[in-house]
Amino acid sequence: MSATASQPEASSSLSSAPTQPPPLSLYIHIPWCVRKCPYCDFNSHESRSEIPETAYVDALVADLEQSVPRIWGRRVHSIFFGGGTPSLFSPEAIDRILSNVRALVQLSSDCEITLEANPGTVDAAHFTGYRTAGVNRLSLGIQSFDSEYLQKLGRIHDEAQAMAAAELALNTFDSVNLDVMYALPGQTLEHALADAQRACELKPAHLSFYHLTLEPNTPFHRTPPVLPDDDTSASMQEAIENLLGQHGYDHYETSAFAQHGRQCRHNRNYWLFGDYLGIGAGAHSKLSFHDRITRESRHKHPKRYLEHAMRGNAADNIWQIPREELPFEFMMNALRLTDGFEPELFTMRTGLPLSSIASTLQSAVDKGLLSTSDTRIAPTLLGQRFLNELLAMFLE
Repeated sequence: MSATASQPEASSSLSSAPTQPPPLSLYIHIPWCVRKCPYCDFNSHESRSEIPETAYVDALVADLEQSVPRIWGRRVHSIFFGGGTPSLFSPEAIDRILSNVRALVQLSSDCEITLEANPGTVDAAHFTGYRTAGVNRLSLGIQSFDSEYLQKLGRIHDEAQAMAAAELALNTFDSVNLDVMYALPGQTLEHALADAQRACELKPAHLSFYHLTLEPNTPFHRTPPVLPDDDTSASMQEAIENLLGQHGYDHYETSAFAQHGRQCRHNRNYWLFGDYLGIGAGAHSKLSFHDRITRESRHKHPKRYLEHAMRGNAADNIWQIPREELPFEFMMNALRLTDGFEPELFTMRTGLPLSSIASTLQSAVDKGLLSTSDTRIAPTLLGQRFLNELLAMFLE
């Protein structure tokens, strides 16, 4: 392993560690797409030629083998195939990946295994094959049920394909998430609510509603489309949240809504500052040890990742989170949950006493951004609306 990927020595003044190991998840990144969407800043690459599926699976297995010593003896509670477009991979490839995962690590008996899919890249045979391989939750990137907005977003599917894929997913998997976006180019409040209504009528277990943002280094950032103004976007958000609530969806995280008891366990582990091992091109990890908490990153470009993973150094960087950064790292995740967290979780996950951030907590309470009690610390409705300002307080 290269020098940049070596683990730093623990420092008594800067190190901190959880009081017990957090739950562990596994993230698997598939970096290819049919076409790169103009708003996307994820590590994804257009598949202009044949995808090296077999070689990439070999690299993923090698990456996991190299990582096993850092998670030895720990049980994995959830697996998430993200991208890119994981549904570009054949069911046989997904089955081979999961077979190797089962051989190398312990999985909980009820392990949640999610695969992201694009409505323009799937059919009944693929869905059945993924389910047979062990995938028990599907996350479908609908984004909109309106062909006009799908075209503006550069998506490869249309309204009919979105509905067909959603219905097929719901008939194949017991647990389905639909990703939908709002505040799209030229979108009206009426049209945003129409998307939300159609999503609710399908009755998936989980819905994710994301506000379109113009991320740096994307075509939309370089040539911005005309988007709804802030007031209209805020009205869309409020109306969508109210509509989903009327249909029985709990708003449990900034952009996530679920039927009772159907929250995404994988993402919830992120928000509760759990541990996760990320394998694949550009994947990130957060792992806890008895004397430190570390983050890892993998080589980002697929070709470079393939080369390094097969040489035994898939990780290009492993670093320790400094003690003074842990409060922000924890809050950046936990305060996305609308019901917040139990106070003792802060110490359990960071190894720091809650008293170390008492003054900041009080300042947030005084500003009406946070509510605290003996049993719960949570953002207020105002804190949810101004989450960035709330989080910034833990950087000071």
